[in-house]
Amino acid sequence: MLHKNKTKRIQLILPILISLLQGISVKAEIPIVHALLFYSPTCPHCHKIISEDIPPLVKKYGQQLHIVVINVRQADGNALYKAAIKQFNIPKDRFGVPTLIVGDQVLVGSDEIPTQFPELIDKFLAQGGVDWPPIPGLEQLKAVSESSTMQSSLSEKLARDPIGNGAAIIVLIGMLIVVLRILMHLGQNLKNPRPMQQEWIVPILSLLGIAVSSYMFYIETTGNAAICGPVGDCNTVQQSEYAYLFGILPIGVLGVIAYLAILLAWSISHYGAGKLARLASLSLFILALSGTLFSIYLTFLEPFVIGATCAWCLASAIIMTVLLWRARAII
Repeated sequence: MLHKNKTKRIQLILPILISLLQGISVKAEIPIVHALLFYSPTCPHCHKIISEDIPPLVKKYGQQLHIVVINVRQADGNALYKAAIKQFNIPKDRFGVPTLIVGDQVLVGSDEIPTQFPELIDKFLAQGGVDWPPIPGLEQLKAVSESSTMQSSLSEKLARDPIGNGAAIIVLIGMLIVVLRILMHLGQNLKNPRPMQQEWIVPILSLLGIAVSSYMFYIETTGNAAICGPVGDCNTVQQSEYAYLFGILPIGVLGVIAYLAILLAWSISHYGAGKLARLASLSLFILALSGTLFSIYLTFLEPFVIGATCAWCLASAIIMTVLLWRARAII
């Protein structure tokens, strides 16, 4: 009798266990889209794809999107890229990076990838997911760089624009030297203030700084391509998250405000008298010092965090540093 009761219980519980196991199995087998992204650390378009276009997709799809990024500047990565060209019969006019392969689709460039990749993700997820592209040698490199670890190394960031980033580092060192020298002699300057020579330099530099900052504000808010010249990648910097203070105030606006305040302080110091003029002189120095310290922070971000340098930003940093150097004589 006891044996029969146990048998009945097992018969009742067994279907429940089977259904639970089936539910767990179904949950574990969620559709996943696997994609392969070829890039070069010196390619600004690749930097845009990796830093701006891919992260929102990774955040949106989570574990349903797996991306491996392959550096074509490395021997193994270059060999895999050549194997992909052969495997998918990629024509010569479509050679280059960034190249993204998902399923049987090959997307090339910073236009195709952000516009077509999201649609392909939805398409393949609806079909139950898609496996890694069938490229010989991929298995050996697949674990090198997943979508969750797409942070570039410092050497890769510097290599994206060696000339521009090198210039930023030189400017950064120069600003640090100026600030340290001024702070070392700050007490002496306070005891023995000297009249500023060539005072006309301050308003001229302030107006120049306003012009530079206004242009930066225009680029930051409109998203238009900046005229950067042969050095640097202004658009990458101006379109990064660091182009806004606290994510709200454009850095260009902050620069305009700072230069206007310096120009006002100089005017009061130059044309005023007594305590007001003295206070204005001190304010000018504090404004220039604060602006230079903030410029040091921004200049550091360019080569070491963003991996790109803005010539307009460097120009503003140099202007502010020269203003600080001139203002040291009147405090």
